[in-house]
Amino acid sequence: MAIIVQKYGGTSVGSIERIKFVAEKIAKRYREGNHIAVVVSAMAGETDRLIRLAQGLSESPHPREMDVLVSTGEQVTIALLAMALWDLKIPVRSLLAFQINFRTDDTHTKARILDIDADSIRRIFDAGEVAVVAGFQGITPVRDITTLGRGGSDTSAVALAAVLGAELCEIYTDVDGVYTCDPSICDLARRMDRISYDEMLELASLGAKVLQTRSVEFAKKYNVPILVKSTFSDAGGTLCTKEDTDMEKEVVSGITYDRNEAKISIIGVHDKPGIAARIFSSLSEKNINVDMIIQNMSVDGKLADLSFTVSKNDYERAMKIVRELVDELGAQDIIGNTGIAKISIVGVGMRSHAGVASKMFAALAKVGINIMMISTSEIKVSCVIDEKFIELGVRQLHETFELDKRGNSLEKS
Repeated sequence: MAIIVQKYGGTSVGSIERIKFVAEKIAKRYREGNHIAVVVSAMAGETDRLIRLAQGLSESPHPREMDVLVSTGEQVTIALLAMALWDLKIPVRSLLAFQINFRTDDTHTKARILDIDADSIRRIFDAGEVAVVAGFQGITPVRDITTLGRGGSDTSAVALAAVLGAELCEIYTDVDGVYTCDPSICDLARRMDRISYDEMLELASLGAKVLQTRSVEFAKKYNVPILVKSTFSDAGGTLCTKEDTDMEKEVVSGITYDRNEAKISIIGVHDKPGIAARIFSSLSEKNINVDMIIQNMSVDGKLADLSFTVSKNDYERAMKIVRELVDELGAQDIIGNTGIAKISIVGVGMRSHAGVASKMFAALAKVGINIMMISTSEIKVSCVIDEKFIELGVRQLHETFELDKRGNSLEKS
């Protein structure tokens, strides 16, 4: 019997009617002769509601108690889904993190997975039951509840699929797969049948919301195929899997963007060893992640301008930290800009094709979009641009790289 892990997000289980619908889907797969483990999120909006309760009580809720609070959303969902399955005569058992020893470290609100007791799930399979597991949550070695961070149910599902040796991890959501770009921006966006782990990692880290980055990292590490599908339609789907030669035929596979970007520029800082380390270690100590970094030297080589990007959520804290360093750094000025966005092209075919970046830059220039910062890897090119041009940029790049067609090359345009 095949082992299938399914994950249903908050919108998929957002009401009693939808929970009943999901139960029917699970029952169908079970009756086909599969071992089924189901991972579910809290009902849509529930985690946000719980967070608001905590914030209404305390300006800085204790992380351990926050995990105790927000993990309750998944407990409600697994119980309701199990009830719906029992009504369909499907033997089922709902399980919280401690019941399968879903062990994590003790970093509350963003814990890392250490181990999962796969035997506990296998015993449920041997009893002919469906396992319905609370996503998002874990337990420390001293039995404290933890959570994996927003989107953590994806990671729960892929990690469970990995330890069970599942043939497939199905991620059910409100979209029918991964698209070449955001369909709400570009009418010609095309759903991809397949995408490599590396491409999906880049798209997820650069702003695509379909899969959580850590879940793709797990899938790549343990070679777990992920099928992204719509809960409400049997059509479509995108398989995220290991790279093959066919994937390299498409120079660019997808375009993504991120509006949650802000830029900080430190003007006229002394160019000497240790300056950059002082700045970025101060930000790191406050758990502020820095994305792009660029440094420009003055003509005489004595001063430099240092610019970097952070998320808009961290912008005010980052500016405060940098301002506190002004005297120590001897900087002339600090400039902040929250009106930026990042636009990126991604594709494993870039490894074997020259001229991809220049084609991207020319396409943006053609419609009058100025590039402020650039970052590259083997399979992606990202540019920081004015936020008001992001939709224009996405459509222009989608057309330039002919992503509405199956296959694209530098020679076509």
